[in-house]
Amino acid sequence: MRIKVCSMTQMEQLQGLEDQQVEFAGFMFYPQSPRFLGGQIPAEDVRKFRGYINKVGVFVNPTYEEVMRAADAYGLHMVQLHGDETPKFCERISDQLETIKAFRIGPDENIEWKVRNYMTACDLFLFDTASGQYGGTGKKFDWRLLADVQVSKPFLLSGGISPEDADAIREFMGTEGGRNLFAVDINSKFEKHPGIKDMELIKPFVQAVKAL
Repeated sequence: MRIKVCSMTQMEQLQGLEDQQVEFAGFMFYPQSPRFLGGQIPAEDVRKFRGYINKVGVFVNPTYEEVMRAADAYGLHMVQLHGDETPKFCERISDQLETIKAFRIGPDENIEWKVRNYMTACDLFLFDTASGQYGGTGKKFDWRLLADVQVSKPFLLSGGISPEDADAIREFMGTEGGRNLFAVDINSKFEKHPGIKDMELIKPFVQAVKAL
């Protein structure tokens, strides 16, 4: 199973993820987020970083030009759109870079209906917990909403995933909806402070999840 660690703000921690063969590292380009990348790492340092890991830029309702400028400056491999972006906008971005469209999932959500217009507009989906604001909540949504749904596109599972969740992820992978689980996305439950990861929590989780 693949792993994405979101909201990186330190180059040494990015190297630490590389050493653990984590597949994806997220960088937050949403200024209202406490994990906003701006000023934390020089763009040139991120752009020059070479290795196994894929660099993912996370945006909320950006313009096309904002995404393209950041992709060029930071050497991004992928884009994650976490706002209210339209299918047309997602398709325009995905013509240039592999694109993840995030969906915020609330109670009793009809997921098939929610994603129906995006099936051909992006490369991957991401399912996160709904809240009254953009960005993560540190809480899980009810994975049973996905368990009985066959989402016919690879997706990332996000929202409050914790160091103790490897067994729950294994159980979810055995459901109908879990067949297209592409990666798990971790963030706040593995932090010392916003944007500062606890590598001692990440390492055993990575080992456990990669063994699934």
